[in-house]
Amino acid sequence: MAVDEAGAHAMGIAEGTKRDLDRRLARIRGQVGGIARMVEDERYCPDILQQFAAVHSALRSAEKELLMNHLERCATHAIAEGGDAAVRVREEIADLFMRFAGK
Repeated sequence: MAVDEAGAHAMGIAEGTKRDLDRRLARIRGQVGGIARMVEDERYCPDILQQFAAVHSALRSAEKELLMNHLERCATHAIAEGGDAAVRVREEIADLFMRFAGK
């Protein structure tokens, strides 16, 4: 278990989640490269914009998976531990939800 600079307990990313995120991020890199080629080829703007929307959706999906990892591993552990760690992680979760709400 690692402790980050804020003192929060970091349990790390589960191996399955890590593999899935690596796969998703590789696909996103490919999509972004495709967008760059579309721009270079001066493709029809709505077609390019559709690809931007696909990348945004893929990123949101990856964000959700990482958030679930954090809630299932790091946050659950800190809350079960109680004390200052639990207080910090509850505040962190509230901040995360406020930052990402509506995306």
